[in-house]
Amino acid sequence: MSEITTKEANERRNSATIVDVRESEEVADGVIPGAVHIPLGQLGGRTGELDAGRPVITVCAGGGRSARAAADLLVAGLCADTMAGGMSAWTAEGRPVHKP
Repeated sequence: MSEITTKEANERRNSATIVDVRESEEVADGVIPGAVHIPLGQLGGRTGELDAGRPVITVCAGGGRSARAAADLLVAGLCADTMAGGMSAWTAEGRPVHKP
């Protein structure tokens, strides 16, 4: 597991699956376009929804939960990185956000 920058995450958006592990109330404020929403508490039971052949980038509000999620995905056999600074950093840098 690596901690990658928002720039790297943005560059990998088309080649990786972005998994937003925030709670539904947080996601209502906006997600990275194309991200899959799986709250951290549900991740263990939903890893089968992810393509094991595609790298994953985990995202949360600030980086703590996404680091735990990436570690859990690695244990499950997926290739996973976490995005440093989470959505706070993403939006502060003016990167695109989709409101579901």
